[in-house]
Formats: sequence, structure tokens, C-alpha cells
Amino acid sequence: MSIMLTIGQLADYAGVTTKAIRHYHERGLLTEPGRDSSGYRRYTAAHAITLVKIRTLAHAGVPLARVRDLLDAGPEALAAAIAEIDHDLEERITQLTRSREQLAQLHGGDRLFVSPEVADYLDDLRELGASERAIEVERDGWILMQTASPEDALVWIAEKRELMTDPEFRALYLDHDAAYDWSPDDPRLPGLADRTRDWFARHPSRAENRPVHNPEIARLAAQSQPGASSPAYDRLARLMTR
Repeated sequence: MSIMLTIGQLADYAGVTTKAIRHYHERGLLTEPGRDSSGYRRYTAAHAITLVKIRTLAHAGVPLARVRDLLDAGPEALAAAIAEIDHDLEERITQLTRSREQLAQLHGGDRLFVSPEVADYLDDLRELGASERAIEVERDGWILMQTASPEDALVWIAEKRELMTDPEFRALYLDHDAAYDWSPDDPRLPGLADRTRDWFARHPSRAENRPVHNPEIARLAAQSQPGASSPAYDRLARLMTR
């Protein structure tokens, strides 16, 4: 007389859960036996063998959608399918490794999103005493620029870091940063506009005189940052165009 197993006994034998067995029934991987006179489903040795095969393939990383085809596959078909699945797994491992590396970079803050040159520049701004608002505006602009126009970004970040070596420019940068929160009627604004206009007249930008590879993204970078404008900045811009 053949041994008959309940679903719980079968699950214990194969090292899976009864929920997994029911799922395999739903997926058509394991035949669902009828109920006996007591109302229980009874499983045979054939069910146990098939379940062990399913468990082995699933634990090896074979997607359930492929398991059914492999259960009855011949040696050549099985070898070819496993080679294909192994290739897919290798690509997934590569992607997961890359994702882990990116997650590790989160500890570096800005370095996850921008180039090392830009990240160093943002660190310089923090050491200079720039506000986090100004740093965030800068970072978001560089993210847009270096993604869509890396050639321009490379040139501009080199010039920006060079500018920061000029004490007069650093002072102007900090004053502009502070002016964001000033009243548009602040009496310091005309003087700041004069100083800024005078400085740029004496230091023409080399980057501004070269063709922009992607002018559309440059405009987007300038227009898509809500923290880049304030009533005081609007008035400062008008004063500088006089």
C-alpha cells in the first residue's frame, strides 16, 4: 500500500510551507489531488518528487514561470535553459551590485548625484559659510546641467571653482546669498548691484563666450529652481541692468 501524505506532512518533507504548495497548485506546477472520504487531500510519492524538483529549481533562482517547462525537459533543453537563466542572474547581480555601490555613496551626500568636481565645489561652499538654500539651488542646477550637457558643465565648474579663489568674488557670493532674505527696499541692494556689476566688468566670463552645447537645458537649469529667486533678487536684477 502506497504512503499517502497530508499537505502539512508534504510541506514538512520538502521543507516548504503549505502556502507555497497551494501557490504551486495555482500556478499549475503541482497537481492538486482530490479529497478522500475524510475530506483531506492526500499526496503521493510522485507529488513529493515533483515538489522537491520545484523547490530545488526555485531556490536556484529559476523564475516560477520557467519552472514548469524545466520539470519535464530533456538534458539538452535543461542545460540550454539553465545557461540562459544563469546569464539573466548574472545581469541581475551586476545591477544589484551597482545599486549597492550607489547606496553606499549616499553616505557622501551630494556625491551620489553630481560629479566629484561639483561635489568638491559644494563642499567648498559649505566651508565658505554659504546657506544650505544656496547650496541646494547650486546642486540642483548642476544635476540638470551635467546630465544633459556634460561638456558645458565640465567647463563651467572649472571656472566656478577658479572664481572662488578670488576673495572679492567670495565676498560677493556670500552677500548675494544673504540678500535673498532682504527686503526688496533694503538700502544695501543698490550698493551690492554696483559692486557686482563692477566686478563682472573687470572679470569677463570665459564660459559665457563659448558656444553652449545644449542651450535648452541651460535655460531649464536657470528657470526650474524655485529657491533661486526672491523679491530682493528681483530688484537686484533690475538694479544691475541699469
